[in-house]
Amino acid sequence: MKLYKTQNGTVLEHNGGYYISGAAFDTLINRNNLYGYLLYSLAKFSKLSEEEVAIFLTRPLLAPIGTQEVWAAGVTYLRSRDARMEESKESGGATFYDKVYEAERPELFFKSLPHRVAGHFEDVYIRRDSTWNVPEPELTLFINSAGNIQAYTIGNDMSSRSIEGENPLYLPQAKTYERSAALGPCLYIPEYPIDTGTTISMNILRNNQSIFEGAIKLSMMKRSLPELAAFLFRETDFPSGCFLMTGTCLVPDNDFTLLENDIVNISIDEIGTLLNRVMHKPLAV
Repeated sequence: MKLYKTQNGTVLEHNGGYYISGAAFDTLINRNNLYGYLLYSLAKFSKLSEEEVAIFLTRPLLAPIGTQEVWAAGVTYLRSRDARMEESKESGGATFYDKVYEAERPELFFKSLPHRVAGHFEDVYIRRDSTWNVPEPELTLFINSAGNIQAYTIGNDMSSRSIEGENPLYLPQAKTYERSAALGPCLYIPEYPIDTGTTISMNILRNNQSIFEGAIKLSMMKRSLPELAAFLFRETDFPSGCFLMTGTCLVPDNDFTLLENDIVNISIDEIGTLLNRVMHKPLAV
């Protein structure tokens, strides 16, 4: 079951059929047993014709987010730990990443407010004051206000590695800026938790040529998804729920950096593909 947030409302896809919901997005998704609720509510939704589906799902889709914050987890894969240690060794911060990988407490940080989040086919930005910019493909959780994982989407945690590597205290500047996050193309709501055999893959195109390809299994993550959600909700309330990017180990080599007009394709089994073009934030006139 999938939910698409469109210019014309929220579209539910189930068993080859498409339905439109008139409910507010936050109200629709923030509940326990979201799968069961949507299945029960199908009879109340209006079914769309093929012509209507073509109109409603025209690109770009809106990011599948309402008023929720986006948070992120770091160093949840061994490759991510190694990459962070490499980028920060000159600043003396390498040991921090090794310690957090082994620690009971995960690294969790604020990523974005919803107005800074790009959707499918929308632009993501790289910083002009960074010499090393990379995408980070991540399974992203939707966690309801009760702290329970209800849905999944694809996330792109855009990162300025030269800034983060210069000093770990610069992490907010490396991670949080305009269009530094993308979500989409939909919310995937399965009946059961997502399988750890799920594959996450990324392909980056430059001038229509592939310059990076990689794929990993979710099972390579050191921490469990409920564990990450539980730490995030320990002392923080999210009245409409929140989104949590869960980390990556698809890390391009150190000599790679994104350029304007690169195309980033991130795919996750059962969810689909999130496509974003890379640009700089337009300069103020």
